[in-house]
Amino acid sequence: MLHQRNSDFLDAKSESSGKSCLESCIVLPRMSRKADGNDYIMSPHKNGCTAYEEAYRKSLESPEEFWDEIGLYVDWSKPWRKVLDNSNEPFTKWFVGGELNACYNAVDRHVYAGYGKKTALIHDSPQTSSIRKVTYNELYEKTSLLAGALAELGVRKGDKVVIYMPLIPETIIAILATARLGAIHSVVFGGFAANELASRIDHAEPKVIIAASCGLEPSKVIKYTAMLNGALDMIAVMRPKCIIFQRRNVWESPLFESQFDWDELMKRSKPHPCVMVEANDPLYILYTSGTTGQPKGIIRPIGGHLATLCWSMNTVFGMNKNSIWWVASDMGWVVGHSYICYGPLLLGATSIMYEGKPDRTPDAGQYFRIIEQHGVNALFCVPTALRVLKRSDPETLLGRKYSLKSLKTIFVAGEFCDYETKAWAEQVFKVPILNHWWQSETGHPITALCLGYGHHPSLPKFSTGLPIPGYNIHVLREDGSIASQRELGRIAIKLPLPPGCISTLYRAFDRFKEVYFSRFPGYYDTMDAGYIDEMGHIYVTARDDDIINVAGHRISTAALEDIILAHDDVVDAAVVGVPDHTKGEVPLCLYVKRYGSLSPCTPLDLFLE
Repeated sequence: MLHQRNSDFLDAKSESSGKSCLESCIVLPRMSRKADGNDYIMSPHKNGCTAYEEAYRKSLESPEEFWDEIGLYVDWSKPWRKVLDNSNEPFTKWFVGGELNACYNAVDRHVYAGYGKKTALIHDSPQTSSIRKVTYNELYEKTSLLAGALAELGVRKGDKVVIYMPLIPETIIAILATARLGAIHSVVFGGFAANELASRIDHAEPKVIIAASCGLEPSKVIKYTAMLNGALDMIAVMRPKCIIFQRRNVWESPLFESQFDWDELMKRSKPHPCVMVEANDPLYILYTSGTTGQPKGIIRPIGGHLATLCWSMNTVFGMNKNSIWWVASDMGWVVGHSYICYGPLLLGATSIMYEGKPDRTPDAGQYFRIIEQHGVNALFCVPTALRVLKRSDPETLLGRKYSLKSLKTIFVAGEFCDYETKAWAEQVFKVPILNHWWQSETGHPITALCLGYGHHPSLPKFSTGLPIPGYNIHVLREDGSIASQRELGRIAIKLPLPPGCISTLYRAFDRFKEVYFSRFPGYYDTMDAGYIDEMGHIYVTARDDDIINVAGHRISTAALEDIILAHDDVVDAAVVGVPDHTKGEVPLCLYVKRYGSLSPCTPLDLFLE
């Protein structure tokens, strides 16, 4: 049974004192001790929000009891016999023996509960001048039929299906249909070049590839099948069968041998029931971007991931089944997997899919239009999207005509959010801009504020929040010792990782241990740099390789960039370290002047110096 909890946006004042949570905790942090004797930090800020403090403590002191309750956020066909098995660390298992299905939890159970007519997806595409709403009933029908078509092509439980599609509802239908069979999906970012796609096909060895005929960019049509056919000519593995979804209103692709038309298959296929899988079976393989040589495929365990996502939608982001939720991302990245597809659908909410850009499709007023037209309650985007809006329409001449009364919060992640952009966005959207931090490997936030637990929606400047329950976070020096407060170091998470995090790398078990766990034994190495303040807030400054060492001082390039961006005539900046004979390294700044700026370069250069 799905446990619905009070997830409305909470009042900023605490009941007892009339003060905000942040104002009511002005005491020094204390250390608490886990059942295994290890210490963890319980910050003053956590103490100001009793529900959060209790949840965080319980998640570390009694993880089996804590996650046993969270597991009930999703439906199981067979209950687990053991919550946690950490006998082969770091290959931790959660909800051992439990069986469930991802598509059932994201779709079927809502239909059976009487919510079939509710809107599950809103696809808004200014590039095709169309808005399409998909109900849970329609998702149920189409995922069942596509699962039947995949089964007819030989896909069985445990097989792989590569998905190469743009941000359209059929992409989510393909994902859920694959999961319905107990098969493993691997979504490749639409538009990746043929050689990138080929390397992922070779590594995953899919039984079937599902692709769209094309995707859209502001000025051109991207012919996906042309790149798919190029990739198929490069691969070393057996050539898989392909299902092609034709975007006939944009561009229709010719079909070749072993390529099948989506619509034709759907007409003749029969609905397929959900196939149950064990909680630690893979839900998907996600290849991380920027890898060279052998692809790095993250394996996501199904049971813990589904439970944690549904819980995080409610507890971290403050959403409920009546929420209109918009993540401005793509299905090719982890954010799309977690919070365009699975997270909101598991909760029974409505997820918006925006096929466009912050500007140029056609202008910088689209974000504001979408919020008003669809009644968006929360937006999740990268800071760059806000920077683009600020650059394109700094006075919001295009946006001010729209009502934003439905919007409660904007969440940002994925990169450093400079203060100037945050301040501008809060003034324009008139809601809190909440930074949080996570990684492809974790699948859900590591640090944030937990709105569902009663956190006041405000953070200290540059903070990414507090540890999410289940994450025992430390900042470590190079020798592995724990850093002092506000001392910059490597952010690491004491094992075990909570449910839903990476279980291994596909076909690379030794590499998994080497990459993430060898440098700091007993910890997951995030490879991000940062520090913890006196109140327990986490500050993620940069990837650790973005730290420069100037005369023995470790300096974050992101912190320097933020100082530069404080100048009114600078719209973007980047800082890199360059060799210096005296200091070892010195920062080199590259910046872009605001269009129309009258300031000569010399005063700007003097300001930077």
